[in-house]
Amino acid sequence: MMRNVRLRGWMEAIAASLSGLLFLLTLIWPDWIEKVFEVDPDQHSGALEWVIVGLALCATVAFSLLARAEYRRARALES
Repeated sequence: MMRNVRLRGWMEAIAASLSGLLFLLTLIWPDWIEKVFEVDPDQHSGALEWVIVGLALCATVAFSLLARAEYRRARALES
């Protein structure tokens, strides 16, 4: 089945994994943006972090559903 999965499916699975990692990272360690980039765009209000959590969650769900559709297509081609 894995050989029937198109590059698009692999890219969607990787994007889902990366956005899921960003979601978890921001949820667990919200101040990583200030530490890594040495800027404080929201003056410690936490608004930017919650926006990132929400967007990352939406991206994870969307990419996961797209990847799932690709894997189902590959399974249908196999049978």
